[in-house]
This record gives sequence, C-alpha cells and structure tokens, in this order.
Amino acid sequence: MSTEKMKQSISEAEQVLYKAYNRYQVVFERGDGIRLYDTDGTEYLDFFAGIAVNALGYHYPGYDEAVKAQVDKFLHISNYFYNPPAISAGEKLLKVSRMEKVFFTNSGTEAVEGALKIARRYAYNKNKDSRAYEIIAMDHSFHGRSMGALSVTGKEAYRAPFEPLIPGIQFATYNDLDSVKALVNEKTCGIIVEPIQGEGGIFPATDEFLKGLREIADQNDLILIFDEIQCGMGRSGEYFAWQHSGVKPDVLTVAKALGNGVPIGAFLTSGKANTAMTPGDHGTTYGGNPFVCAAADAVLTIFERDNILENVRKVGAYLREKLEELRTVTDHIVDIRGKGMMLGVEFDVPVNPIINNALLEQHMVLINAGTNILRVIPPLIVTEKDVDEAIERLKKVLAALN
Repeated sequence: MSTEKMKQSISEAEQVLYKAYNRYQVVFERGDGIRLYDTDGTEYLDFFAGIAVNALGYHYPGYDEAVKAQVDKFLHISNYFYNPPAISAGEKLLKVSRMEKVFFTNSGTEAVEGALKIARRYAYNKNKDSRAYEIIAMDHSFHGRSMGALSVTGKEAYRAPFEPLIPGIQFATYNDLDSVKALVNEKTCGIIVEPIQGEGGIFPATDEFLKGLREIADQNDLILIFDEIQCGMGRSGEYFAWQHSGVKPDVLTVAKALGNGVPIGAFLTSGKANTAMTPGDHGTTYGGNPFVCAAADAVLTIFERDNILENVRKVGAYLREKLEELRTVTDHIVDIRGKGMMLGVEFDVPVNPIINNALLEQHMVLINAGTNILRVIPPLIVTEKDVDEAIERLKKVLAALN
C-alpha cells in the first residue's frame, strides 16, 4: 500500500512526532463525504470517523461555509468578553441536551476535569470543615488522559504508570447497583459513568442501572456525572444516550462530534450543579472562542435542519442487521452490541489483524475497542448503500479468519 513517497512521509513523521501512538502505515491527505484519500490518491471507506468525531463526514454542505465565515471575522477574544457564536451554540446545545448551563472547553478530557471539580466543589460548599471528596467511577471506563480524568478511568493498565493519581477514587462494577451502593459513604461526593462505554468495549448501561444511580445520588446528595463524550451528539440515536432512559444527570460532558473536527468540548449542568462553582474556580484560555463555537453552532444547526438523528436510527438499525450477516462468514463472532451507530462486534480472536487487513486490502478504515472488539462508528450521514459496501469489504477480510 505504501509507495516510496508515502514511506518517506512516514519516516519524516517518526523523526519529529513524539512516539505516543502506533500509527497505521498510511498518510491521509483529504476527505470527501465518508471517504478518505491518501497522498497517492487512493480512496478509503471511513467507518472510523476520527474516533466518532467526524459525525458529518468531510465537507458537509453548510459546515465549511460557517467555519470559513468566522475566520473572516475573528478567531479568539478571551472569555472576559461575550461573543455571538458561543451564545448561539450554547442555546442550541442546551435545547437538545435538556440541560441548563454550559461551559465550553477545548476537549473531552477538560470537560471531565470540570465535571469532577463541580462534584468536589459542591461537597465543599456544604461542609468546608469535613468535606466529601471521593468519587465513584466504573470498571472498564475511559474518561481521558489528564491526571484527573485518568484517575477515574477504570483500566489499571492506563493508570499504573502514572500513579499516584488524585486520591479518593473508588471503582464499582458497571451495571451492578449493589457494587455502587457498597462504596457510598460520608466521604462520597459524586458518581461518574458512561451511558455507553466506548473504549471499554461498547457496553450500554441498562435503564435500571442509570435509574438506580440517580436514586443513589439523590438520596445521598451527590453529583451524578454522565460522560457522553463519545456516545453523545446523536451517535446512539438520541442527541444524548441518557435520553433513552430518561435519567437526567447533574453534569453532562460532551466533545468529539460537537465540533465535527474542530477541537471543542463542554460540560453542561442542571439543578444543584449550576452554581456549585463560582467565578475564579475554573477557567480556560481558548475554550468557547468564536471560531470553535461557530463550528459547533453549524453542527447543531445541521443536525436539526437535516434530521441527522432519523438517519442514525434508520441506518443504524440496518447496519446492525447487516453486521449480523458477518456471522455467516466467520465463527469467531461472540457478540454484537451497542445503539444507533455506536456498535461493537466482539470476536474470540484479536481484531488488529482484521483492522490492518481491511486497511491494506479493502481500503477501509476501522478501529478497535479493546483487544477483541471491532468498533463500528461511521459518520452519522452514512446511507444503506454505504453500509452494504462496508459489509462486503468486511466479508472479504473475515473470510480469511477461518
């Protein structure tokens, strides 16, 4: 696949970029719709979407124009001033999320940091002398790479090299209410959970589990945080995955698809979380600047205008149905799970060879969610015809497994 030109580019990259990733051996130059093109002009079918970021694919009508228009105005002015794109994007985001206040960040990790600070500040406000500071997180969870977000990430392999992390983190078993109840004590200030675990293997929380968490939080006056950085912004078939169950959090984190590639995140609050922090408690230099908010505003406008959620529901159901066909090609599929266009295909063998062979042989971009799970997270604009094409390419790769 790699020509001498591409190999040279990869060699140059390895000389200058910090070795934090084991990158696939391809250099992408541009995108169009749900297609990517490498530096040789070869076309690839993208069912990776920049790890669920490129919800609208590449060059969706109206998106580029909105971003370019803001460039001609200004990119940044500081949060000491108001700016129209932040107001407009904030209004739209609160409407679809059913939350009440928004704080824009630069990333999902930063959104989680803000959410954790709200939980601790809320407890501090109640009792400064004997404050609660412990947070209950879930096993197999993933919340980010900063020291705070990493502290609540339920994968020991991610945490171990950087310990000691922030104190007071307890890990419960996902979808097991009794394990959460057993950890609640007078020092607990919050609970954080992904309504659909992403990196942990595409595991949806049950309605009963989310309702139980809400009850625990209410009974003990805790801050309930839902991390929807990956499963939010329409990927589950609702704007936010919690809306399937009707269980509303105190704090909601969002990022990834919010900017369709422009780096922006946010934490949103409701009720008692709205005033937990006061001016001076938190801040960001770049977060919520006019440029990134213009991108988010365009994304939210397009979602509503073009009824993106309906496409997720319709084509997502078709995608899951067609993924079931892969069981006729290989005996190695253990399970298929998820919601909307956030689906996981679990195998009884490692999936990296599948991903590499798809990239090399079928020119299809895929990602894993753990050693044995193929994560299927295409742009939310895919059609049934696109799904058919993807399944045919996958069938050719999987046939070699047997």
